[in-house]
Amino acid sequence: MSKNNQILLDAIIKQEMENFEENIPLSDFFEFYSALQVLKENELSYDEINSGIAGQSHDGGADSLYLFVNGELVKEDENLSDKYKKNVDIEFVLIQSKYENCFSEDPLLKLSRLCRSLFDLDFDAFEFSGQYNEKILAAFELFKNTYVGLITKKPKLKISVYYVSKGVELHPNVEKQAKDLEKDIVGKLPAAEAKVIFLGAEKLVKMAQERPNDVFRLKISETPLSTSEQVFIALTNLADYFNFITDDDGKLIRHIFESNVRDYQGKTNVNNEIQDTLENPGNEEFWWLNNGVTILASEVAAPGGKELVVHNPEIVNGLQTSSEIHRFYNLHQDKIADENRDVLVRIIVPESEETRDRIIRATNSQTPIPKSSLRATDQVHRQIEDFLKPRGLFYDRRKNFYKNEGKKPKEIISVPFMSQCLISVLMQKPNFARARPSTLLEDDESYSKLFHKNNDLQSYYLVALLGRRIEEKLKKDKDYTTTEIADIKFYILYTVSCLMTQSLYPRSNQLSKLKPDDLKDAMFNYALATTYDLYRELGGTNKTAKGSKLIEALKEKIRADKQL
Repeated sequence: MSKNNQILLDAIIKQEMENFEENIPLSDFFEFYSALQVLKENELSYDEINSGIAGQSHDGGADSLYLFVNGELVKEDENLSDKYKKNVDIEFVLIQSKYENCFSEDPLLKLSRLCRSLFDLDFDAFEFSGQYNEKILAAFELFKNTYVGLITKKPKLKISVYYVSKGVELHPNVEKQAKDLEKDIVGKLPAAEAKVIFLGAEKLVKMAQERPNDVFRLKISETPLSTSEQVFIALTNLADYFNFITDDDGKLIRHIFESNVRDYQGKTNVNNEIQDTLENPGNEEFWWLNNGVTILASEVAAPGGKELVVHNPEIVNGLQTSSEIHRFYNLHQDKIADENRDVLVRIIVPESEETRDRIIRATNSQTPIPKSSLRATDQVHRQIEDFLKPRGLFYDRRKNFYKNEGKKPKEIISVPFMSQCLISVLMQKPNFARARPSTLLEDDESYSKLFHKNNDLQSYYLVALLGRRIEEKLKKDKDYTTTEIADIKFYILYTVSCLMTQSLYPRSNQLSKLKPDDLKDAMFNYALATTYDLYRELGGTNKTAKGSKLIEALKEKIRADKQL
């Protein structure tokens, strides 16, 4: 049986690699695949998975690293101190992936050494610059800054170390080393819960064979009000709603909240009021004091009167309510059986994408929310999606929609990636694209330039396709590290755009007249060599890529070499 699981896992990995059309060593793909499985419940995009992979050398045993606050992936340019008020959950995930038929001590010994060094909250990254690569140091720096920055919010800290291989059995020495690693982490971070988790062939095969549930059942208190076959309004018991939004382990099912554009804001005044209502029930019904939840679906029916069958639910309004209900019952499991209060739910099957977007905008317009949150419902993004699709690219304005449809990573263009490509070319700021991946859509002036209604749709297709092709070319070239690729790819995109348009200031109307085949090998080779040489001369770090000197030097070099 054990050998069968290893045979099946080999077949799964190779088939997945073929499906993704990844022309990389099998061991490298296993790192990506491992992170995809470990973080399945976090619903990360392919770009987000790739962003955490540390590279091939000097990784200290950590092949990939991800930091989460309240279940959300933390980006390096985010300001979290204003977002969360108190009672935050921080989880730092480290993954070691070995495409081997066993678990061994050496990877755990390396991780112990890494954790003893970099979980010192006063560690100086410069002192370890030769020992660990820049991606590793940046990840631990982000962890340190996040943990220290949120320390007054009373954070609950969890360090999760996953060791993934094709192994079957654990030798006692390996188990002992895992316990020692947990002790090493707690020794540096006494407030932390540290856990080493082994994922072997049997577990990985089971995870691969699990089917995502797209049909949900919601018990309701009374026969629902239905204005048509497309709309149901009903009351559901709070405990039944808790069961609707959680999995068998009591964790929030994150993917059904993907369309909810209002981020959960932690302990705001609104959430404090919701929690107070849950903890201190009065004479008023819960649903009298709460706006309730709006759910979009592809299909909904009430076959038995007291139950709704919901296909592909998307909770587009009510994240604050849902999160507080989830938090309350996780803390008070004993109250689930006796719960008699209700929450109001509205379930709608939109007639079209336009209707869907209008519902999302309308139901999220009552309170101030981040500007970037509603951007993806703007008409221009729907137009980009429709234009790219017949051309073989899938614009993921609804995060993970095309990932769940089974599209290949290189075919999917996320809104952040599109924005980074556009700001590199149309605004000539690849340094901003590198330094501010999470906040590009916050500024109205920048947004209007990047996604102006008069911009030709061909220009969006061109920059996205070129950006993805450049990324693929760099990945196949083993001369560049993961960090270097992240640092230089948008500079290369800017340079080839200049060469193709014969201008240091490419415009949308110029790009719209071009075809992808207009990018010649000589142009790419010049862009790569020029960018990389300047990048190395100026320091060759992510600080170099995020600063202004590299783009200034690059423009000067292109101007001199190409007379632009």
